[in-house]
Amino acid sequence: MAFIRKRRLERELYSKERFSLLLLNLEEYYFEQHTANHIINKGCRDERKFRGSLKICSKSIIFEPDDSIQPIIKIPLRDCVSIKAPEDNEANNPFTRDASGGISVVCNQVFLIKERNIIAPYKTVRGRTEHLFQLDVAGKLGDVVQTLHQLYRASCLDKMGDQAAMITAILQSRLARTSFDKNRFQSISETLHMECKAEMVTPLVTNPGHVCVTDANLYFQPLNGYPKPVVQITLQNVRRIYKRRHGLMPLGLEVFCTENDLCSDIYLKFYNCQDRDELYFLIATYIENHVTEHTAESYMLQWQRGHISNYQYLLHLNNLADRSCNDLSQYPVFPWIIADYSSSVLDLTKPETFRDLSKPIGALNKERLDRLLTRYQEMPEPKFMYGSHYSSPGYVLFYLVRVAPEYMLCLQNGKFDHADRMFNSLAETWKNCLDGATDFKELIPEFYENDSSFLVNSLKLDLGKRQGGKMVEDVELPPWASGPDDFLQKSQEALESQYVSEHLHEWIDIIFGYKQKGSEAVEAHNVFHPLTYEGGVDLNSIMDPNEKVALLTQILEFGQTPKQLFTIPHPRRIVPKLKSLSRTSSHSVSIAESPVSPNEESFEDLTEESITLAWNNIAKLKLDERYKIHKEAITGIAVTCNGSSVFTTSQDSTLKMFSKESKTIQRSVSFSNMALSSCLILPGDTTVISSSWDNHIYFYSIAFGRQQDILMGHDDAVSKICWRDGRLYSASWDSTVKVWRCLPGETSSNKKHHSELLAELEHDVSVNTIDLNAANTMLASGTKEGTISVWDVTTATVLHQLPCHSGTVFDAAFSPDSRHLLSTGEDCCFKVIDVQTGMLISSVTTAEPQRCFKWDGNTILSGSQSGELMIWDLLGGKVMERIKGHTGAVTSMWMNEQCNSVITGGEDKQIMFWKLQY
Repeated sequence: MAFIRKRRLERELYSKERFSLLLLNLEEYYFEQHTANHIINKGCRDERKFRGSLKICSKSIIFEPDDSIQPIIKIPLRDCVSIKAPEDNEANNPFTRDASGGISVVCNQVFLIKERNIIAPYKTVRGRTEHLFQLDVAGKLGDVVQTLHQLYRASCLDKMGDQAAMITAILQSRLARTSFDKNRFQSISETLHMECKAEMVTPLVTNPGHVCVTDANLYFQPLNGYPKPVVQITLQNVRRIYKRRHGLMPLGLEVFCTENDLCSDIYLKFYNCQDRDELYFLIATYIENHVTEHTAESYMLQWQRGHISNYQYLLHLNNLADRSCNDLSQYPVFPWIIADYSSSVLDLTKPETFRDLSKPIGALNKERLDRLLTRYQEMPEPKFMYGSHYSSPGYVLFYLVRVAPEYMLCLQNGKFDHADRMFNSLAETWKNCLDGATDFKELIPEFYENDSSFLVNSLKLDLGKRQGGKMVEDVELPPWASGPDDFLQKSQEALESQYVSEHLHEWIDIIFGYKQKGSEAVEAHNVFHPLTYEGGVDLNSIMDPNEKVALLTQILEFGQTPKQLFTIPHPRRIVPKLKSLSRTSSHSVSIAESPVSPNEESFEDLTEESITLAWNNIAKLKLDERYKIHKEAITGIAVTCNGSSVFTTSQDSTLKMFSKESKTIQRSVSFSNMALSSCLILPGDTTVISSSWDNHIYFYSIAFGRQQDILMGHDDAVSKICWRDGRLYSASWDSTVKVWRCLPGETSSNKKHHSELLAELEHDVSVNTIDLNAANTMLASGTKEGTISVWDVTTATVLHQLPCHSGTVFDAAFSPDSRHLLSTGEDCCFKVIDVQTGMLISSVTTAEPQRCFKWDGNTILSGSQSGELMIWDLLGGKVMERIKGHTGAVTSMWMNEQCNSVITGGEDKQIMFWKLQY
C-alpha cells in the first residue's frame, strides 16, 4: 500500500519531529527555521519559557516546542495585528527589530496543534493574544523581521492571485541567491551535467530547492533543509522515469527505482518545461541501456496473455496515465468490483455479485441517471453530467483517514469531516455511490492490496460521534468478511475472478479509453466538468493571476480525469474456460478443471503439450546439418509430410527438391528466368506450387516430375502464396491479394488444375506477405509501405488497417489462438495487433531487421538480417538467446507441427537443418 508505506517510512525516519509540511496551508512554502524560546507572560510572576524551533512559512509562523506535551503553535500571518520589537522606539511601526533578539507577534487567532503529541483537529484560540519569540542567534533578527514584513504584506493583499504572485517572487529571489552545495556530491570525481530550480512534490505539499544531475547521481537539495539536507538517487538504480502533468501543466517528472511499486522515489515539479525535458533527457539517456521503456500496449499484451494480473495491469495503466500517489488530485483509481455487501457468503460465480463494469458509477442507478440527464440536456455549454468526479483528494483521504489523518486535517483546514460523512461502512458507502446525488467515487488500489490498516482505527483517533451516538471506529465490513484481512483477500479474489477478467476492458474503455471523451463519452454517460480533462484549459493563456489561482484551486479540490491511453475499444482478456495449456498456467490447473481424466489424455492434449514443451526449450535449438544448394538467396521452403523431401525456391529462378536421406539434390526445375518467391506442397504430397516474379504461379507434379499447370493471375511479381482447404491465396506487387478455388487435375500428367477467382482484396501499394488464421476466416497482409491489413475472407472486406511499420513488412503471422497478429519490418520493429479490436498493443524494437519468424503467441524465433537465429521474450520485450547461423540474412523459415524441427534458408544460398536437443 504505497501511500501508507510512505507515511510509515517518514514516521520512522523523523519520529522525533512533530512538525511536517502538512501543517502548512495548501500552496504554502516553508522557508526557514530558527532555534528560539517562546516566552509567555514575560515579566510576570508566572512567566514561562518553552524552547523549540520557530518556522517561517509563506503564510504563517509556526513554533514547535521541544516538549511534546506542549502544542505546536500556528499563527496565520493574515491574522496578525503587529509584528514588532517591544523595546524599539519606533512605536508607530509594527515591523521593527529588538536588539535582544526578541520578536513580538500580536494576533487575533492562533491554532494549537498536536497537544500531548496527539493527532486531532486543530484547536482554535480566538481573541487578541501576544507571543514573544526570542531567537538564539540575535544577529539573524533583522533578516527574520524583514522576511516576516514581506510575507505579512503578501498575506494582506485582497486577491489570491496577487498574494501568490508576491510569494512566488519572494521564493524565486531566495532560490536565485542560493545554489546546490557541491560538497554534497557522493564523489569528488562526479561531473556536473545540469543544475536548476524545482520543487519536490509529496501529497498536498511541495518543497522548493535545487536539482542537480551528475554522471552518477540525481540530487535534490531543499531550500529549507527539510526533511533532510539532500535527497540522492543513484542513476544506476533508476528503473523508470515519467514526464508528469502537475497542476494542469506539463512540468512534472517522476523517478522510480523499482519495477512495480506504485510509489516513486522522487517526484519533481519544475518551473518551466525546458528544464523538465532536459533533465528527463539526461536521465533517460543514462538508463536507456539498462531499462526497457514500457508502453500501455506492451503491458496490454502481458495482461491479455495472463502474464500479469488484473491488479498489476491497472497499476501500470494508472502510472502511464499520470496517476501518482504523490499527487492526490491524480491518485490511482481502481473500480468498485463487488456489488454484494449484505450476503453472508460471497459467491464469485454469480454475475449479480459484481458491479456492471461497462458503466461509470453515475450510470449504475437508472433513476438517478435519468435526473442527471434531464439536467444535462437543459444545461448551457459547456455541459457535464456529474457535478463531482470519481477521484479527488477528498475521496482518497475519505478512504485513508485512519492511517493518514494529518493529510485530512491539512486538506480540510485542521478539521475532520462530520462523523456521519466519514468512511464508516462498506455497505453504506456503496449504497451512497449508487443513490447519492453527488457521490460518484470509485475505489483506490489499497482495496486490492494486503495492508488492511486503513480499515482499522489503530491510531485511536477521535473521529467524532455519529447521530445515533456511536463513535467512529473501525470500518464496518460486509457479513461475508470475517475481518479486515479477509475482506482484502476476498476483494483480491473478486478482482482476479473470471467475470472481472472478461469485463475489465469495459471499465478501462471508460476511465482510460475511447469512452473517456467525445461522442462516445456522451453515449456512455461519462461526461465530467471540462476542467478535469487534459487540455481542458490552457493556463498559459490566462493572464489574470486571480483567475489562474482560482482554476488551480478548483482542479485540486475536484480531481482530474486520467490521461487518455486508448482511442479505440480495448481488447478483451484471453480467459481459458477449460484446461489451460499455456506456460504460465498449465501447472496451476486442478484435475477437477480438466476436461479429461488424468489417465485418458487425448491425442490433441498430448500434441499441445509437446508443442508447449518445445517452445519452452526453443533456446536449445542446435544446428544439425547445412547444405549450399542454390546460386542465390533462398525464398521459400516446403517439406513433404514424411519429412523425406525438402523443396526450396530461390532468386536464382529454380525450384529444387532435396532428399534428407541421400543428402542430395534430386530435382532442379526452372520455370522462367525470373526469381521464385515462395513455395508450398498441396495435401497428399503430389504437387508443389511456386510463385514467381514473372507474375505467374506454377504447379509442379512431384509424381511426374514436370510442370503441370500455370496460373497467370497477377500484373506484377507474386510475392507470397498460401493454401487452405482447396483455396489458393496469392499476394502480389500489383497491390492485390487474390483468392482462388483450385480443383486439382486427375493423376495423369497432362491434366491441369482449374482455378476460379473467388475474391480480390485490393491494396494501395505492393503486398509483400500474407498469412491466414487457423480457422481460415481471416487473412493478414503486409505491404511495402508498412501497412498491415486484417481481412474477413468470407466477405472479402477489410476489418482493420494500420500503418504499423515504416518501410516494407517482411513477415506477418497470426498467433496459434488467432487472438493476435505479429509482424516484422525493415524498420527494426516487431508489432503486435489485437485481432478483435485492431489495436496495436505491443512494439518491440530490434537492433537489426528480422526477416522472418515463427511464434507461439509469447515467444518468437526469428531470422535476422545478419544471419543469426534470435529467440525473443515478446512480453518482456527482450532477446533471450542468439544462435549463430547464416552468413547473410535469414530469408526463409519452416517449422514442423511439433515445433521441434526447423529449416532455414538464407542469402548465403544455404539451407540449415535445426533440431531441439532437450
